[in-house]
Amino acid sequence: MDAKQILKSARTILVIDWPSKDVPESLARAGFQVIVRGGPGPEDYSAYELINGEVVPRRTGRMPDRADIIYSHRPLSELPGILDDAKTLHAKTIWLQSGLAARGVVDPKGCWLPDEDLRQATTLAQAAGLTLLTSPYIGDIARELQATP
Repeated sequence: MDAKQILKSARTILVIDWPSKDVPESLARAGFQVIVRGGPGPEDYSAYELINGEVVPRRTGRMPDRADIIYSHRPLSELPGILDDAKTLHAKTIWLQSGLAARGVVDPKGCWLPDEDLRQATTLAQAAGLTLLTSPYIGDIARELQATP
């Protein structure tokens, strides 16, 4: 399955950090249930909901019961903990975004990872029985789905 099909088949997405608010907002506008972990605490969770054409965060104070995809914009060193969260939430896909363009240039839509980091992330995700996506940029795919009737 390609990235667009994986996203299309999802309902709930847990967002763990982001390079710009475009990530949770584009997902909410595309009709997904979006839960954001906004800090390290066990109660640092908010739902991003589309209300009257505006994306509005609402504090939930807890992790969702389930998630289909976990989107993460966190250092690779945090991936083992994110994989543990994925198992708890019965997620099938981890969508990592580095926020870097080629050669490590900062880019909010960037999805580039050094080869060694990509190999390490892939190995960890596969060992956990999860699909790993590192590209394309999730906000662009969400907008494509929103534009499709």
